Amino acid sequence: MKRSGLHSKRPALRAFVTCIVALALSVPGTPGSGQIAPGAHLGDLTWPEAEARLMNAPLVVVPIGAGAKEHGPHLPMATDRLMLEHLMQAAVDSLPVLVAPPILHGWFVAFEDFPGTGIADPDVFRRYVQEVAHSLVQAGARRVVFLNTGITHSTGLPIAIAAREIHAHDHVPTLVVSWDDLETPELDSMATQNAGGHADELETSVVLALRPDLVHMERAPTDYGKPTGDPGPGYRPGGFSRSPGDPEYTTTGIFGDATLATAAKGRRVVAVMTHQWLEALRAFATTPLGEG
Repeated sequence: MKRSGLHSKRPALRAFVTCIVALALSVPGTPGSGQIAPGAHLGDLTWPEAEARLMNAPLVVVPIGAGAKEHGPHLPMATDRLMLEHLMQAAVDSLPVLVAPPILHGWFVAFEDFPGTGIADPDVFRRYVQEVAHSLVQAGARRVVFLNTGITHSTGLPIAIAAREIHAHDHVPTLVVSWDDLETPELDSMATQNAGGHADELETSVVLALRPDLVHMERAPTDYGKPTGDPGPGYRPGGFSRSPGDPEYTTTGIFGDATLATAAKGRRVVAVMTHQWLEALRAFATTPLGEG
């Protein structure tokens, strides 16, 4: 495959730029400290600026998060988008990356009984994500990161297929980072709820930290759902049904205890996940590139 650009036409200069970028990525620092070159949002650039950035940036990020997905009666439907925007900005402020405009739709099959910006067909969504990434590679992107504020075994499934297709056919390194990839044992130990997983103690805490004006704690419920049988190995797809009699029937759309949320917990969760996100980017930036 032929890809035009500085990286394919001027190997010596490309190697020099790669060396400088790798050095910048390896130096810890804070935004504005002068230790790390800043990144950029693709949509903020003119096309000549974008062309140069795409060919020289060590990483190009494709952000994916629900613009509107149910998060119980107490959280905004934009909950996933809020964390997505925070992580996008953290990357731009901290590292010399280029962040594409976010994709605010996704395959949210577990929430299809609720209003939102879901795409019912996972292959349509996969193709959408893949075409966006392919266009960036054609313009010069050398490594592509898919940031997914959904979870690995939901929205992450078609995204992972898109990433593998881009890697196989466009011959560039790809990485998928989902919400659960950024969680740590520290976050598990922070929660005091009996169980959780959606619009729960920790996710509600995150929104209290990011946008407290959008949280209605007076409506925050506790809902652990119905018993699901003994736990065991393997992945069990689940969902939230609005049909009475369905084993997954819910009146709240949450799983966990949102009443236990605090802004202090949320700030810690955001800090840990942001650290994990930036570490993922730094590590991936060392992935070797092909010669054309």
